[in-house]
Amino acid sequence: MRGPPKAPAQEADNLRTGNEAPTFLGTQKRLPEFNLVDRVVLVSGGARGLGLAQSEALLEAGAKVYALDRLEKPSPEFYNVQAKAQKELGTSLHYHQIDVRDEAGLNKTIEKIGKENGRLDGLIAAAGIQQETTAFDYNAADFNRMLEVNVTGVFLTAQAAAKQMVKFGNGGSIVMIASMSGTIANKGLACPAYNTSKSAVLQLARNLAAEWGTHGIRVNTISPGYILTAMVEDLFVKFPERRAEWSTQNMLGRLSQPKEYRGAAVFLLSDASTFMTGADLIMDGGHHSW
Repeated sequence: MRGPPKAPAQEADNLRTGNEAPTFLGTQKRLPEFNLVDRVVLVSGGARGLGLAQSEALLEAGAKVYALDRLEKPSPEFYNVQAKAQKELGTSLHYHQIDVRDEAGLNKTIEKIGKENGRLDGLIAAAGIQQETTAFDYNAADFNRMLEVNVTGVFLTAQAAAKQMVKFGNGGSIVMIASMSGTIANKGLACPAYNTSKSAVLQLARNLAAEWGTHGIRVNTISPGYILTAMVEDLFVKFPERRAEWSTQNMLGRLSQPKEYRGAAVFLLSDASTFMTGADLIMDGGHHSW
């Protein structure tokens, strides 16, 4: 079992001298179960968007984060977060280019990360693709590609991470990014392959949670609603009417921002959720609760 999380050196000094900021969380005095100091976490799809937003939150909680993505270079925002991690947070953000369908490459990369750190504590599997095509027009190649990335890729990443967690014997927490689209059909959208893939992620997580629980590995999912990412903004250029339509389809009357999923990432990867596994955290503004 893990011992209590440690506070960074400066925070420890503040604790001793009584100069700790009154609003600081995750130290020995304030909600220590959220403290991720000394934890090593992987984030697939971490080069931009939701994955990067959650990576930043993990860094702020003290974790050392490794982003995995297929992009040759991460987004410009990535480098800002990387600099913040080193200069302000006393931790680090690293990048590895990898396609989640590359089984051998994934295992080699994740094994190397584990060996370098002597541990692996968490994974957020956020890598995924989307394609809007009607069921009549979808071809087998495109449908299979969707499943390969969104389901097989998620499984292979989780498998490689879990092997390292078992190797080091500290257990761990795996979070898979599913979607509200895994439980509902999106009104006005033709996404049969994407929605199928996200439903599969929900079931995959339940089965891995059942199988790996004896190793101290928890597996949960997050099901976001519509997120206002750069990709969605580009979609609104083509379909401007969707901005208003999507906003009226949930109980809050707006779209979500990537930053609104930061807390969920820290919660599920920290000791704040040690008795939670095989569960789905739905964060869709009440979209499918009408």
